[in-house]
Amino acid sequence: MAVPAKNTPKILIAEDDPLLREQLASQLASRGYRVLQSHEGDKALVAALGQRLDMILLDVLLPKMNGFEVLQRLRKTCQTPVMMLTACDAEDERIRGYQQGADDCLPKPFSFTELFLRIEALLRRTRGDSDHRAEPPTLSVGELHLDRQTMHVAHKGQQVSLTPIQFRLLWILVLHQREPLSKPYLYQVVLEKEFSRYDRSLDMHLSRIRRKLVEAGVAGDRLQTVHGKGYCFL
Repeated sequence: MAVPAKNTPKILIAEDDPLLREQLASQLASRGYRVLQSHEGDKALVAALGQRLDMILLDVLLPKMNGFEVLQRLRKTCQTPVMMLTACDAEDERIRGYQQGADDCLPKPFSFTELFLRIEALLRRTRGDSDHRAEPPTLSVGELHLDRQTMHVAHKGQQVSLTPIQFRLLWILVLHQREPLSKPYLYQVVLEKEFSRYDRSLDMHLSRIRRKLVEAGVAGDRLQTVHGKGYCFL
């Protein structure tokens, strides 16, 4: 495995489940990240305060000091980006995490695909980096063609007129074809704001994209709402 360059993001994984922690560390390292690990809250706080980190993956249920305590103490002196790993369907944990200064919250169980997409989105926002995964200049799915530079979309030669936000939203969904992408991730990477369940702007954009694609001859079921997961382009 290649040694990561010094300017590559350094991520601390604070997770007490040894299997999950090792899986995350291995997957992140294989993607070129520098990785530190901690299985106890107090040690994670010491590690976070003792060096410059680009991001912290912070589990809520840590021994010695839980994730909320770590975050609360961290935010007194440090603004390192934090993604909290919360319990499934525990909306109160996610709300509390955001209130205490978490930058993102991801409920367990999660797919590694979405985790890494959200890590990249958060790092782009906080480091000002461009997406370090090299996106292709064009995408084609059947007779649907997208050009990233010109933001041109066409189906069977018929142009589909989209706004810049609508283009970026469709581009991300087509780029990750058949992978359900959650609303919080799409809010971050496309709308560049935090997800709110009361905000219908993402649904509005998707509805308009679907209508324009259908008018151009694309089957309406290609852009799908996946219950409990988000949206997906098939």
